[in-house]
Amino acid sequence: MSSEELTPVLQVQDLHMSYGSGEKTARILAGVDFEVQQGEFVCVVGPSGSGKTTLLRCVAGLQAPSSGRTVLEGDPVVGPPEKLAVVFQDYSRSLLPWMNVARNVELPLQRKLGKAERAARTEEALESVGLGGKGELYPWQLSGGMQQRAAIARGLAYQPDILLMDEPFAAVDAQTRVELEDLVLRVREQYDMTVLFVTHDIDEAVYLSDRVIVLSGAPTSVTEDLRVDLPRPRHQIDTKALPRYAELRNHVFTLIQEAKSHASMSTNTATLIAAAE
Repeated sequence: MSSEELTPVLQVQDLHMSYGSGEKTARILAGVDFEVQQGEFVCVVGPSGSGKTTLLRCVAGLQAPSSGRTVLEGDPVVGPPEKLAVVFQDYSRSLLPWMNVARNVELPLQRKLGKAERAARTEEALESVGLGGKGELYPWQLSGGMQQRAAIARGLAYQPDILLMDEPFAAVDAQTRVELEDLVLRVREQYDMTVLFVTHDIDEAVYLSDRVIVLSGAPTSVTEDLRVDLPRPRHQIDTKALPRYAELRNHVFTLIQEAKSHASMSTNTATLIAAAE
């Protein structure tokens, strides 16, 4: 799809977030701006502590920013929008242990769909993530990777206009992570979804995305909006063997290291000033 055919589904406009007041004010976000086009897979990366999760919570309407706004399909986000779903990092807390997998997946659908359609969507979503036939099991009967598949299925069953994912594979082992990355790419194509994906893993960001939004250290702004011009479909071995993949990966890594170095120097300078006073 060419850039001319894309239309913005999400706009993040001059987003600021601070905690505290006066001398104890902690500035987390300092004017974050970017757009996500319809059908894009966009990853957000940045140094540890750069406010990636805070940014995602503001975008999702789970937390009000200090200033600026998020616009979803032309409407300002002032609370969790109906057209948006979130997959969190901690699958063990996002799935209700007293409900079986099928009931967990269909939970967000109960107020908007009848019983038959809820069941059909749930079955389709579970099949798409490789959990067909496991709907009667409970979360505690599944491995960590399977629990995260169930959390992804819940987002898919909801059929949002945009799916937000907050470091969803950070708590699983390396092999499961690879499988889940390819799962997300597959279901993204199947459902024709727009995805905004926060990760601390540079390789993951380059492998998955159409664009990578690189954040600075806190107070955070956008350092670079990088287009990932790798061919699709992606393949864990073939894609990562491409010279262009290495170039993109090294470029993002360099930006993040520079951001970390700048943040460190700023902290040291502030400490020296405070000591002199």
